[in-house]
Amino acid sequence: MTNMEYRNVYCIGRNYALHAKELGNDVPAAPMAFLKPTHAIVPVAGTIAMPAGVGEVHHEAEIVLRVSKPYAPGARVEELVDRMTLGLDFTLRDVQSTLKKQGHPWLAAKGFRNSAPICGWMPFPGAAAVEATPFELRKNGETTQRGFARDMIFSFQTLLDHLGSTYGLDAGDVVFTGTPAGVGPVRDGDALELLWDGQVIGACTIAMK
Repeated sequence: MTNMEYRNVYCIGRNYALHAKELGNDVPAAPMAFLKPTHAIVPVAGTIAMPAGVGEVHHEAEIVLRVSKPYAPGARVEELVDRMTLGLDFTLRDVQSTLKKQGHPWLAAKGFRNSAPICGWMPFPGAAAVEATPFELRKNGETTQRGFARDMIFSFQTLLDHLGSTYGLDAGDVVFTGTPAGVGPVRDGDALELLWDGQVIGACTIAMK
């Protein structure tokens, strides 16, 4: 699927309690959704360019879902989602902090080009199977993030019901479901690997430009 075939790129903020706490944020009472442009999506492969000179750029490893049909009330996750993968929600953290203080939207910090790399799509095995499977981010060979979807504050079902009923969901929509604790900066030359159940499914190198 090319960028031309993606519709909306929904992202969920603060969906793991420990991640919210590590950034000094309150745990939300309802899903926090924001959007990225489809131009943000690139493969987790080769060299990925990140902006230089704008402060720290942080990695946020996430489970990503692909919607295969229009949302209807009562639809189960297994009916709505046909594929899943892992992705990175790159964030200009210093830019985001400034925007938050000013009460401005996060687009400049979250929606820049290449800010939503994703690995290759895999069949969605069902919510229970995904929740029981660990995912991981390694930076330069060391694990920096590791989590389970079962630790999310809001389940896949809750997220899709919220997005579908509030904004709408349709085939081609992509949902980044939130990141566990351990986010941190990337630097020029860093090698990143995303692992699903202990297996590397995507690898890239960061180039600050």
